[in-house]
Amino acid sequence: MASNIPKAATLLDTCRVAPSATADSAAEQRLCPTFLDMPWLNFHSIRRLLFYQSPCSKSHFLETMVPSLTKSLSKTLENYLPLSGNLLYPLGSGMPEFRYVSGDSVPVAIAESNEASDFSYLIGNDSRIADEFYPFVPFLPEPRIDSESGFKIIPLLAVQITLFPGSGICIGVCNHHSIGDASSIVGFMKAWCSNCRLGGDDESSAQIVPLPVYDRSVIKDPLGLKNLFWNQLKDIKTEDVPITFPTNLVRATFVLQKEDIQRLKNLVLSKNPESLHVSSFTVTAAYVWTCLVKAAAEEGEEVDPDETEYFAFAVDARARLNPPVSDNYFGNCLAVAKTASTHRRLKEADGFFTAVKLIGDLISKKVNNRDEILSDVHTWFTDYMVLFGKRLFSVAGSPKFNLYDMDFGWGNPKKHEAVSIDGGPSMSLSKSGQLEGALEIGLSLPKPKMDAFATFFDEIINP
Repeated sequence: MASNIPKAATLLDTCRVAPSATADSAAEQRLCPTFLDMPWLNFHSIRRLLFYQSPCSKSHFLETMVPSLTKSLSKTLENYLPLSGNLLYPLGSGMPEFRYVSGDSVPVAIAESNEASDFSYLIGNDSRIADEFYPFVPFLPEPRIDSESGFKIIPLLAVQITLFPGSGICIGVCNHHSIGDASSIVGFMKAWCSNCRLGGDDESSAQIVPLPVYDRSVIKDPLGLKNLFWNQLKDIKTEDVPITFPTNLVRATFVLQKEDIQRLKNLVLSKNPESLHVSSFTVTAAYVWTCLVKAAAEEGEEVDPDETEYFAFAVDARARLNPPVSDNYFGNCLAVAKTASTHRRLKEADGFFTAVKLIGDLISKKVNNRDEILSDVHTWFTDYMVLFGKRLFSVAGSPKFNLYDMDFGWGNPKKHEAVSIDGGPSMSLSKSGQLEGALEIGLSLPKPKMDAFATFFDEIINP
C-alpha cells in the first residue's frame, strides 16, 4: 500500500463484491501458474484509470450508478473466479497457486473528489503532476501470512469508483500481474462493461466478450521451465515497492495522428525501401525511444556515449505458440522481445532510422517467427537480471487493446491513464479515444526531461 497518498478525495464507503452465486457456481477453483505466469509473480501491480465525463448528482451516483457497477461486477466475477481469489505464495517448500474459495471477494472503494475542477485537468494531455492521480487509484490489500497453510496470501484485484461532482466519474482497477496479462484483464473489464450496460443479459454479453478459458494444459512446457523459473525467483521478495510522495514526476499524453504515423513510415521507406517491418508500432516505438534518448542530454543527464540503451516490449504469444492458444485464454501468455543500441548511435541525426531497423528486424525475425518467439525463454530471468540499473525503456499496453470502447452505460471514457508507468522508464501505448487511426503515448517523467522530450517529439510531427 502506498503511503502518504495526496488527500484529494473523500472515502464514502467500502464494500466487498463476491461472484454472484448460481446453481452451477464452483465452491473452489485452483489454477497452477504456467511457466509464462512465473516471470510476473514478483512484478509490480498494474493500475489503470478510466475517466468518464458523465455529470451526475451525488445521490444518483450512490443510488443508481454504484449499485449498477457493483451488481454487474458480481455478475462478471461469476466467470472470472480467480480474480476474486488470491495468489498463494509458499513460505517454504511447494509451488505457488491461484485459489478461489467460496466467500472470496474483491475490495471496492467508493470515493468523491474534493475538487470538481480536477476532472478537466486530469483528462488533459499536457503535463500534469503524477501525484494528483493517486487519490483515485485502488491498491491491493496487504498480503497476509497463513502460518497454518504455509502460504503468503496475496490478493489479486481491487477497484475504486470515484465521483467528480458535476463532471463525471473515474473507475480505477488494480490487478496483480501474475493472474493475467493485458489481454486477460482487458477481456474481464470489457465483460464487466457489457454486463453493466446490458443489465446482466447473459446471451448478449457472451456475444460481445467470449467466456475466458482457464485450461492450463494448452501451455506446453517440454523443457520444464516452470520448475526452472521457480527455482530462480522463489527467494525474491514479492511485495510491491511502496510508492513515496512526492514522486517528482509529471504525466503527459502525446498523440500521433494517422497522418503523423504515415509521415514517419514514408520517411523510413524513402531512406530504405527494403525495410523489413515498417508498422505503426515500429515507427511509434522507435520515435519515442530516440526522442527520450535525446531528451536525456537536454535534461542534464550525463550518459557515456558508448553506454547501451535497451528497448523491450511484451508480445501476446497466443497465436504465435505451436499449437496456438485461444484468444480468450485467461492468464499470462507473453513473450518478451528486446533490442539494444548505444546512446551515441540513437542520439545521431539518423538515430530514428537506427531504432526503426532494430525494432523492425526484431519483429520480423523473432516476434513473427513461431520457431523463434520463445527461443530464448530459458534465459529470460538471467538476461533481465543484468538489466537492473541499466538504461532500459519498455512499452506498457498495446494498440491491440481499445480501452476507449468500454461503455458501462454512460458513454465511452474520455481518458485512459496507465498509472503503472510511474514505476519505471516505460510508455503506455493505446488507440486514441478521439481520432481514428491515431495512437496515444503516455509518459511519466521528471518535468525537465518531459519538457525536453516534448520539444524533440514536435520536430517531425509539426515541421
